[in-house]
Amino acid sequence: MNLNLRTLVFFFGIFSTYAQTKVSGYVYDENNVSVAYANVLFKGSTEGTITNEEGRFYLESSNTYDALIVSFIGYETLEIPLTKKVNYELKFVLKEDAGQLDEVYIVTGKQSKKESENPAIAILKKIWDRKRQNGLRQFKQYQYDKYEKVEFDINTIDSSLIKSKLFKGMEFVFDQVDTSKVTGKTYLPIFINEASSKVYGDNLKSREKEDLKGNKNSGFSNNQIIIDFIDDLYSDFDIYDNYLRFFDKSFVSPISKTGINTYNYVLSDSTFIGDKWCYNIIYYPRRKNELTFKGDFWVNDTTFAIKEINLQASKSANINWVKEIYIEQEFEVLNDSIFLIERDYFMSDFAFNKKEKSRGVYGKRTTLYDNYKFDIPKDDKFYTKEVYSYNQDVYNRDDDFWEQNRMESLSQDEKGVYKMLDTLKTVKKFKQLYNIGSILGSGYVEFSDINFDYGPIFSTFGFNEVEGIRVRTGGRTYFGPNDLWRVEGFLAYGFRDNKFKYGISGKWLIDKKNRFIISAGNRRDVEQIGVNLTASTDILGRSLASSTLITKSTNDKLSNVNITTVAMDLEPVRNLVFRLSGTYQTLSSASETFSLDYYTDATQTTTESEIMQYENAFSVSYYPGRKMTGFGVERHVANDNYPSLFAQVTRGDKAIFNSDFDYTKVQFSYIQPWHVGAYGRLTTTIEAGKTFGEVPLGLLSVVPGNQAYFSIYNTFSQLDYYEFVTDTYTSLHIEHNFNGRFFSRIPFLRKYNLREIVGIRGVWGDISQANKDLNASGLTYMAPTDQIYYEYSVGIGNIFKVFRIDFNFRGNYLDNPQARDFGVTGSFGFNF
Repeated sequence: MNLNLRTLVFFFGIFSTYAQTKVSGYVYDENNVSVAYANVLFKGSTEGTITNEEGRFYLESSNTYDALIVSFIGYETLEIPLTKKVNYELKFVLKEDAGQLDEVYIVTGKQSKKESENPAIAILKKIWDRKRQNGLRQFKQYQYDKYEKVEFDINTIDSSLIKSKLFKGMEFVFDQVDTSKVTGKTYLPIFINEASSKVYGDNLKSREKEDLKGNKNSGFSNNQIIIDFIDDLYSDFDIYDNYLRFFDKSFVSPISKTGINTYNYVLSDSTFIGDKWCYNIIYYPRRKNELTFKGDFWVNDTTFAIKEINLQASKSANINWVKEIYIEQEFEVLNDSIFLIERDYFMSDFAFNKKEKSRGVYGKRTTLYDNYKFDIPKDDKFYTKEVYSYNQDVYNRDDDFWEQNRMESLSQDEKGVYKMLDTLKTVKKFKQLYNIGSILGSGYVEFSDINFDYGPIFSTFGFNEVEGIRVRTGGRTYFGPNDLWRVEGFLAYGFRDNKFKYGISGKWLIDKKNRFIISAGNRRDVEQIGVNLTASTDILGRSLASSTLITKSTNDKLSNVNITTVAMDLEPVRNLVFRLSGTYQTLSSASETFSLDYYTDATQTTTESEIMQYENAFSVSYYPGRKMTGFGVERHVANDNYPSLFAQVTRGDKAIFNSDFDYTKVQFSYIQPWHVGAYGRLTTTIEAGKTFGEVPLGLLSVVPGNQAYFSIYNTFSQLDYYEFVTDTYTSLHIEHNFNGRFFSRIPFLRKYNLREIVGIRGVWGDISQANKDLNASGLTYMAPTDQIYYEYSVGIGNIFKVFRIDFNFRGNYLDNPQARDFGVTGSFGFNF
């Protein structure tokens, strides 16, 4: 491995003053074949590592050592003197130990799954039997202090980067270059965040609460989106769980009960760690391209609790933008039988590709745990009590606080990083780079001097059959992430219809405790209505189908909408939201070839083209498990693995504002993501609704079709807009992403890291004769009453890491006019 370190001798001269010992190299056998999983440690210590699949290793320590020990089962142990503090690109050759070959297991190929043949399996089964007796699970209640440090670094610093135009005028930042203890690569810190908190939990009530005492960061300090991303990225995990979720993927834990079918296990060593006798077990994947780890762990010989473990994701694992994942966990012995986590280290290397020399960004989290206390009960109100206001003191703790609450001191490098990053924020060029990143992340251009954001920039251009090319400009007020009120609006123009469109809305958080929000808005626009059964509550929201450049068939069924809404939202209990709204809208066709006409008399002689309607709506939304950040009128969702339940009753009243119709509409939807371990992620959606009363086309429930070439979830890809019209409906959408579970087993496909996606969609609906009689639009109402309409799809995701293609098949109603029995849709996305 070429680390390009010769160009950075000056920097290493600086760091050598901190008395670090650094070693990197390769381990081979006598046939010049790399030796994977060999043990490498400093003589006279427990500081060590194991080699990777290529036999490569890197090891460093803040202490000074004069010798290195390299060992592997079936080979003679090597002891190598270290004459310098820094030793790179060493090459070691292990010789076979003939006297041991009949007594040991060689760590290569498939290992036995039988405990009678493999002692590691016997130990593993004892870990399973006792895992619920280990750790915090043994106690009714628990509490502890927690310190967390997160750092992001640019890695693989070389002369070309230092001399690049990107860093011209910012060369001083390279004074903080250091070397990773895991990979041996040079890196430059660009972000540090520290947090000190108190954690409380109750196993009987399945409750946990984390009370943040202090937070300090530098770099992107005011960007809540980045901080939320980091919090979600490095969520806590339990090594004893069967699956460990990182980057929205479920990795099989080496302690999992399914581990025998996923990993090879070898009993490598046994020794005292402290005063406890422990076994060392090496594990590595049975197959490539699966979401697995390699590494080793130490387990106590009597309690069979994990004492130390390290996990390194396989380079062939089907995960994007991440080249390395490395985890270390250490557990303390509270007494003879209780082991509790003491230290957790998580490092990931984000890069565009997995080539050894490619430059990327390290994300590192170090978490320390201390001061455990047990069986101190708290009442329910303690766990449900919310923090409603932004506490500025928490984010501005003085140095004395951090000296008392840091469980380990910052290194000299880390102390220098704070100063360097604070200086960097005053450099004009860095501000420009930061602003570009912020625009791409949020979609808004910030004008902080006038507290205004321009955007979203991704909605600037659009196209549809009515407007032709559409240009949009807009913005919002923005004083900070915790604003109690916000106003936003837009202005758009279509070059084919030569008309302006506009929208404006405002919202105000009146009561923080119950999150009582009042809002109002007005929008006048051209829109494709009927593209979802459960409408959005965002007054300025506009469907993707309203501005699709290329469609599978002619889309001339757009409408002019003029909507005014006043609403009140209340969240008295976390994630339970009540909403009461009043809406007045006018609807008319925006196209000469499409009509929303309806009869106004029983003889069907008089028609009306415009709908004018007022309606009240009351809805209840519930999001169990949803995590939100922020304290203002708008907050950010910090996770996406929670279900969503929605119920709404809408009442249209002719007596208010001289409206056209009386009706009552009832709607329900339930969206549930399911993580299915090694088999990926399943998403199901159920929607149902009924309209009581006589209403025209513009107020009916249209089964959402999709005439675009984009894959849009919760739509029917093989239906045209308005192909099915209902006043009563029930629909089901099922989509499963297997995350490459099957493609990884096909040799010629394995290297592409493709992902299999399957889906099936169905809907039943009905339309009353009274509503048919009201119809004067020229459109023949058809509903999937006699048989459920269904379609299915098979897809391939992760093509070139960003593209997904779906092949959609229509299951029935093939005799409908211009029915599309087959279609191809696709989508782009940046996913791990």
